[in-house]
Amino acid sequence: MKDIFHPPVLLNEAIKFLKAEEGGIFVDATLGGGGHTEAILRANPENRVIAIDRDEEAIERAIKRLERFGDRLSVYHANFAQIGVVLEREGISSVDGVLFDLGVSHFQLRGERGFSFWKDDPLDMRMDRNQKLTAAEVVNKLSEKELADIIFRYGEERFSRRIARAIVNSRKKKPIETTLELARIVESAIPGKVRAGKRKHPATKTFQAIRIYVNKELESIELAIPEAIEKLSFGGRIVVITFHSLEDRIVKTIFRDRQDLKILTRKPVVPSDGEVAANPAARSAKLRAAEKV
Repeated sequence: MKDIFHPPVLLNEAIKFLKAEEGGIFVDATLGGGGHTEAILRANPENRVIAIDRDEEAIERAIKRLERFGDRLSVYHANFAQIGVVLEREGISSVDGVLFDLGVSHFQLRGERGFSFWKDDPLDMRMDRNQKLTAAEVVNKLSEKELADIIFRYGEERFSRRIARAIVNSRKKKPIETTLELARIVESAIPGKVRAGKRKHPATKTFQAIRIYVNKELESIELAIPEAIEKLSFGGRIVVITFHSLEDRIVKTIFRDRQDLKILTRKPVVPSDGEVAANPAARSAKLRAAEKV
């Protein structure tokens, strides 16, 4: 697949809240295409970035894009919940800023791992292909109740029970193997009047839920953000960009409950109309930032 770079969401806002132009050591906990890391490194010639990503393919592409920055960039294949371990390997006790961009990358959505229902791919959804659990195993092996709970909890889908029942009935005939198979099953379980009134594809919430479950995304966020805050120097900044309410709720709660943080965003920062027009994937993004005190 042709590698098309897409600008990261809320880029200027993230760099501003990180105070990257003032110089320092930063962690990009979600390297992805490398856009945020590149902007941090360009903001000040003295800046250094330690970047983390679960996706080895993303790392390979980003390293090629960013090779001109030399030893100012260190990249680790890891879950961002391991931020403490990564910094220990680097011999760094504290950093000036940490950035999390929790969105699924454009390359992952356009790739062949089953993140999207717009084309027919194997049901995979693993961000890290070294892990064992795949979406196919979730869909074909979990009980109807387990599936309904996952789709309701992580997708906030009100038709979760109907969808789970349709999945179980379908897999009795043959295993569900591809994204379009699953999308059609989900669509068939949602009443026609509701489908007609939806702006998003009827399978959107179900695919989100299965992806989050497969990658243990919320559990990783709950571990990673407190760990990142611990590694901030006094006056250091943490910036988190989320793309759905479950993520945003976790970030908001952690920030609010920490006595060592000054919240910089009373309300989350959202993309401008111009950014959404240029990049529709940005429309659900929310940025929260805080400073270590």
